[in-house]
Amino acid sequence: MLRALLFILPLALMIYAFIDCLNTPEEEVKHLPKPVWAIVILLFSIVGAIGWIVAGKERGPRGRAGGGRGAGGWVAPDDNPEFLKSLKDDGPAAKAEDDDALLKDWEADLRRREEELKRRERGEETEG
Repeated sequence: MLRALLFILPLALMIYAFIDCLNTPEEEVKHLPKPVWAIVILLFSIVGAIGWIVAGKERGPRGRAGGGRGAGGWVAPDDNPEFLKSLKDDGPAAKAEDDDALLKDWEADLRRREEELKRRERGEETEG
């Protein structure tokens, strides 16, 4: 069991570091370019992975909102003023008008198709 653990832990560390390196934005990579870090992680498995985790990426404080991404981070829809404004703009009245227009278009298309089918049936009856 211990032998398997000695194999699995470094492998898991290397996989974590490699995926973290690939998913990190270029602006947050320190000391070496991102492709070089990926090669270092793959070639020098344990040392490269530990090097990436310790020195390869800018790590911000965990206490800030957005995980250290600053003002440009992701905002939940219920906290996003632009999203809330779009909901107010698309109120029930605007939606009802859009639905009515769509329903009228569908009805007109259905009538056209029915008339076309009736013409085909009449045409087939007279020929046969």
